[in-house]
Amino acid sequence: MTHVEDELHSQPECWTRAAARAPEHRAALPAAGERVAIVGCGTSYFMAQSAAALREGAGQGETDAFAASEFPRGRAYDRVVALTRSGTTTEVLDLLAELRGHTRTCAITADPHTPVMEAADDLIVLEDADERSVVQTRFATTALTLLRAHTGLHTDAAVADARTALAGPLPEDLVERTQFTFLGRGWTVGLANEAALKMREASLSWAEAYPAMEYRHGPISVTGPTTATWMFGEAPEGLAGQVRATGGRWLAGELDPLAELVRAQRLAVAVAAARGLDPDHPRHLTRSVVLTP
Repeated sequence: MTHVEDELHSQPECWTRAAARAPEHRAALPAAGERVAIVGCGTSYFMAQSAAALREGAGQGETDAFAASEFPRGRAYDRVVALTRSGTTTEVLDLLAELRGHTRTCAITADPHTPVMEAADDLIVLEDADERSVVQTRFATTALTLLRAHTGLHTDAAVADARTALAGPLPEDLVERTQFTFLGRGWTVGLANEAALKMREASLSWAEAYPAMEYRHGPISVTGPTTATWMFGEAPEGLAGQVRATGGRWLAGELDPLAELVRAQRLAVAVAAARGLDPDHPRHLTRSVVLTP
């Protein structure tokens, strides 16, 4: 078993622990009514997108998500939350340094022995969700679960669905598909973005992601008999039929959307195996992007 397989299979336990610990981190995480930005890079940025949409949708306050390098320096926020598995990502550390003394910051990380421990005002370490694989799985979903629980939106059903996602077979004939599209709405757009990234990283697949209502505005033109379109959450009316009419494979999201992401992680590993690739060591990638000054 690869490291990434072992790590993605541990997610139900990681989620349960993170949700149970959410109350002890209340002071470090955004309070209701605060204006908040959540930042990250790569996978962490996509988790930030989902967390921001969840928080604002729950009426907790205006919440934006940014790639750390694209944070708008002219905007005022009550708090900035940074997601960083490694705690060493240059763009995140640079932003936290800029914000120190002006905006309260919180870093959610997996490694307590990295520079982010000195860079943020508040720290949350999810050490048991750290990973050996370059490809992120459990840290990302565990950090999102923590934020989901903090806003009162995590349920035991999500954990049960994750166990279902890990136990059952993948949909038939997916591994042979040549192109994958993931769709979301609201908070699941970030999950769709992350699913496509997993396919690209682990299996070198042609993979894309869009807000579901945008799919008709161009992307559906590449859909056909060798493609798969996977919906995270409730699909727009009529879209499934339109995809099937192209000859493409339609997959409806039947589980909690975060559990659907677990299924997509499994698919990425399965496609990598079918192509003779090592998903623990994707080409051109490292665990963290550290830029030379």
